[in-house]
Amino acid sequence: MKIDTHQHYWHYRAEDFPWISDGMPVLQQDCLPGDVEGALRLAGIGGVVAVQARSTPQETDFLLQMAAQHPQVLGVVGWIDLLSAEMDGSLERWCAHPALKGFRHILQDEPQVQDWVAAPGVQRGLAALQKRELVYDVLVFDHQLPSALALCARHADHWLVLDHVGKPALRDWARSNEVACHWRRNLGQLAALPHVMCKLSGLVTEAHQAPGSALSHSDEKKIWACFDHALEVFGPQRLMYGSDWPVCQLIAPYDAVHGLAQTWANTTLSAAEQAAFWSGNAIRCYGLNLPATPL
Repeated sequence: MKIDTHQHYWHYRAEDFPWISDGMPVLQQDCLPGDVEGALRLAGIGGVVAVQARSTPQETDFLLQMAAQHPQVLGVVGWIDLLSAEMDGSLERWCAHPALKGFRHILQDEPQVQDWVAAPGVQRGLAALQKRELVYDVLVFDHQLPSALALCARHADHWLVLDHVGKPALRDWARSNEVACHWRRNLGQLAALPHVMCKLSGLVTEAHQAPGSALSHSDEKKIWACFDHALEVFGPQRLMYGSDWPVCQLIAPYDAVHGLAQTWANTTLSAAEQAAFWSGNAIRCYGLNLPATPL
């Protein structure tokens, strides 16, 4: 079985998604589980984790509704206001749903990431989530990895997940080897924390910036190099596959994104390591309940 640990769904309204520009028509439409179902079937994906794309409580409700309606949605990583006085009540309600597995904040967009990470309210909120054994996904750009390290080092009672391999600035690698070196060093420091997992996801949009044109072999080599380094520092038991659909469609269709991961896994991982990468690690991290019969 294969599990895609990073998909987004939405009913598109421009005011809800200000980051989706007019240059992204492929995203300016409803993107729902049924729209990717055929591609998942062709890739052999039997389940997915839905991850928040809006920072509102309504996003969590919406994703849990998607999970209730679509059995392939095995888990939900929603959004919660860690600073809200109503947080405990929201958790009580959402945790009643078996698909709720964790939360995420779009940390990369915070103007002062280090201040957000250090805020006492954030510390209390994350501690409360970990006490309930809820996963927290960490979304940062590569230059923000030191702040992610500070956050993850303080909260070791349950799994934390680094999204998109820390979003390395692959388009800058040819210009400056220092950029790549900083990412490799910071990723290694984060991987030294045994409660942090890493998603091999989201890299097609970091490597390539020409919608409508195919990924070059140079782009593919950069992505595989990132996968290799993540394997070196995290090991095969803390890596998970994610597509970042539908955002990946800005650059590549689902089959191309899956194909990059499949080619890498086939040439790099043993059979047991592939089983961990494609599903075992996700099941262990998110506590996913598999369907009684294959989807």
